[in-house]
Amino acid sequence: MPDTTASQIVYRGMTRALLDDAYNNSKAVADSPQWLVKWVQRSAEARRRSDAVLDKAYGPRERQCFDYFPSGHAGAPLFVFIHGGYWVRNVISMFSFLAEGPNARGIDFAALGYTLAPQARLDEIVDEIRHGLTHLQDAIGPGYDPNRIYVGGWSAGGHLAAITAGHPAVRGTMPISGIFDLEPLSLNYLNDPLQLTPDEIRDLSPQHQLRASLPPMRIMSGGNELPELQRQSADYARAAQAAGLDAKLYVLPGHHHYSILDELAKADGILTQTLVELCRP
Repeated sequence: MPDTTASQIVYRGMTRALLDDAYNNSKAVADSPQWLVKWVQRSAEARRRSDAVLDKAYGPRERQCFDYFPSGHAGAPLFVFIHGGYWVRNVISMFSFLAEGPNARGIDFAALGYTLAPQARLDEIVDEIRHGLTHLQDAIGPGYDPNRIYVGGWSAGGHLAAITAGHPAVRGTMPISGIFDLEPLSLNYLNDPLQLTPDEIRDLSPQHQLRASLPPMRIMSGGNELPELQRQSADYARAAQAAGLDAKLYVLPGHHHYSILDELAKADGILTQTLVELCRP
């Protein structure tokens, strides 16, 4: 049995080693590398679409770009997806396969990139996402309705979707397996590249930035996620509801941190259907 004496406990009865494991999704899902390979393969096929707009810049830095996949419907809502990887890894090109589900339901899709830590601090990453949303709202030419932009993201991307929910372009959010309180991350291995300050933990934790003006949110969590990830989503949903917001928590039975995205890639997936309902005028 692990030694969890009081002197070693760092957060909610967990030692540093237990807290590291509590947020290690790659370790928790034994075949996680195979999931990433499959995503890259599926996305490579999606990126061969003739109507896709790829690696479009919204800022001066290398990763300040987005991919856009139209649904073919004029005046469609736009779903902006922000990738995960604990702010330190992955690229937007891995997630192009997710456009298939929303596109099949008349929703345009954009994957929004950002500079990774430690090349950028977390507050800089958040500012980049806000800048990207402004660019998408002001863009001239695409067929989507700039007044119907919805934002979602997976894992760290769920955090970025939630913390930028107050942007004037955003009409609703759908965080998927997100992080909403940065405190436990500041106490485990994830803080090595992030180096979070007390001000950042407070100001960049969506859990502590809820206000009545935020748009509707649909919070998605896998039933087989790590317990700490499930707790984060449940706590955030309760706090949002207590603040009077239109917030609903969906727990998807049988899905872990990676398989949950299948429900967005499919036209009839639970995430896609929830997004369709969120986008209804």
